[in-house]
Amino acid sequence: MTIRKAVKKDSTQIWNLMRELAVFEKYIDSFAITPEIVRKKGFQKQPPDFYCLVASDNDLIIGILVYYFLPFTAQNRPAIYMKELYVDQNYRGHKIGEKLMFALKEEAIMNNCLQIKWTVAPWNTSGQKFYERIGASQNNDWLSYEWNTEEN
Repeated sequence: MTIRKAVKKDSTQIWNLMRELAVFEKYIDSFAITPEIVRKKGFQKQPPDFYCLVASDNDLIIGILVYYFLPFTAQNRPAIYMKELYVDQNYRGHKIGEKLMFALKEEAIMNNCLQIKWTVAPWNTSGQKFYERIGASQNNDWLSYEWNTEEN
């Protein structure tokens, strides 16, 4: 098993895992991503809309970690926002998620990022336990808000 940065030829396999995550997190009805969108927005656009680390077993992508950079903040250092972490259910329990997270931490350090930020669903207690096990802590200083542009 290898952890590496994703390349364009990984697009379809990345999409497959994104789709599995949408099923797992119960938003498959609004899932609008295609392999072509992954290819265009992640590998053909400069700068890309997102970056991706993958865990691969030979040529099979078995885990993904999708992230992007947040611009400089009050601390004059960027942050990384982790959007998706998903490991194929057939490969769980082998510390693949942990290896992806530590690869992301190395990416953050190489880019002088102060923090890695993400959200986790309140019902995803196994995810919460995983993040706490690797040393992350819940940030209770800020509340998460969103504003849907397609509603009145």
